[in-house]
Amino acid sequence: MAGINNYLKFQTERGHRDDHLEKEQRTGDVPTFSPRKHLGSSIEKSIVDNITADPDGITRIQYVDSDNALSLPLGKHKVLDKYSDNQEDDISVRKYLVVGVQWVSLVTENLLGHPFVVLRRQCQVYNASRRYHLHPFSLLPSIVHLHRRQGLTTLWKGVGSCLLVRGMTLAIDDFISKVTSWPKDVNSRTSLKRFGQHILLKCISIGLVVPFHAASLVETVQSDIASEKPGLFDVFREGSLRLFYWSSPQKGRMLPAWALIGPSVSFGITKYLFNLVIRGVSSRIMRRRITNSQDSQGGKFYDNTLEHQNAEIYASLIAILTTEVIFFPLETIMHRLQLQGTRTIIDNLDNGYDVVPILTNYQGVVDCYQTTIVSEGVSGLYKGFGAMILQFAAHVAVIKLAKWVVNQIAEVISNRPPQRIVQYYNLDGVACNSRSTTLSPSLSSTEMEENSVGQNSLD
Repeated sequence: MAGINNYLKFQTERGHRDDHLEKEQRTGDVPTFSPRKHLGSSIEKSIVDNITADPDGITRIQYVDSDNALSLPLGKHKVLDKYSDNQEDDISVRKYLVVGVQWVSLVTENLLGHPFVVLRRQCQVYNASRRYHLHPFSLLPSIVHLHRRQGLTTLWKGVGSCLLVRGMTLAIDDFISKVTSWPKDVNSRTSLKRFGQHILLKCISIGLVVPFHAASLVETVQSDIASEKPGLFDVFREGSLRLFYWSSPQKGRMLPAWALIGPSVSFGITKYLFNLVIRGVSSRIMRRRITNSQDSQGGKFYDNTLEHQNAEIYASLIAILTTEVIFFPLETIMHRLQLQGTRTIIDNLDNGYDVVPILTNYQGVVDCYQTTIVSEGVSGLYKGFGAMILQFAAHVAVIKLAKWVVNQIAEVISNRPPQRIVQYYNLDGVACNSRSTTLSPSLSSTEMEENSVGQNSLD
């Protein structure tokens, strides 16, 4: 604002000096010359420097110009700064950073965390294990032995079928939504009727995917050295067989489809609703904290896109972690029921060297729960909990790393000296451009007088 006040001051002085010079020129006391050009160029330079240091000054100059406070030739003294282009570029870059972090989180959840899912499921379905692996440290020796005996790929088994089942779930949701017009996504503004339709859509989707999920579970936990490696699309064949054998199983103690679909749908939809509630509450709390933090800074506007994006990621992570911990015992029961009768041989995670068959004879959910409590105790429902701790520790570490990288990039973008192009009209009405890539300090009124008036004195 100092540059604007000084400019108005010099504008008035220039008028008085011009009148004085015209009188002296008519009397022949001084040679004829035009200080207009020299004084104008110095003032223009000062304006450019002040605009570079204070972007808000552009708006104020335009307001003064609109009030005709600066009476310039042709009314063309307009300051056209190109900061908006730089700001749009920064916003675009931030959007790409947001998408990048979201992809990192998605890949971590569905791909990088798969080895821990394998360990977790193997612990859950092994009812005769001596070690429960309730903490991650007991798993480390077994992991080392598995890698030495079977190679690095042993913990990535079944990753293809898991991704196919997830893709199949999304495809079924999309198909049902297009056929019935039921919403496949909900938010806080969704009506109660639409929310009920969404829940019904999820129930149908979960029920159709249950047999394929059971087939994928078999591929995930079976030992590579004791079983044939399945093909990429074997999960569809095995899942279809289990789906069509509705009343009677095709193998020994395998439970029929109706005995699995009912409990699986109840388990899946309850887990989904719980996740939805926790994520919504966590997201609201974090967004409120961001808003309060911005208000505490005097309401100064700044781009908080990354903050909101981080809030969504952490809200989703909190929801997943809370949901998995709460529903871990029920998941153990469902996995044991789905694996029963499949004659699966798994790696023995008590030592990581040998393999063991899975031999169970549960009659249903209640019988599986009671048998587990009697033979293994309450902690038997939490077998493999240490693998889940490792999974989320790795997930949080990757998110922290991605957030740090994004913050570094955003900081570089925010602190870089942007190339600024200022187009204005000098006092003679000639268009000029000034290009600056450095931030110059604002000039005080004394400095402006020395730089402009001092350099163009009449003496």
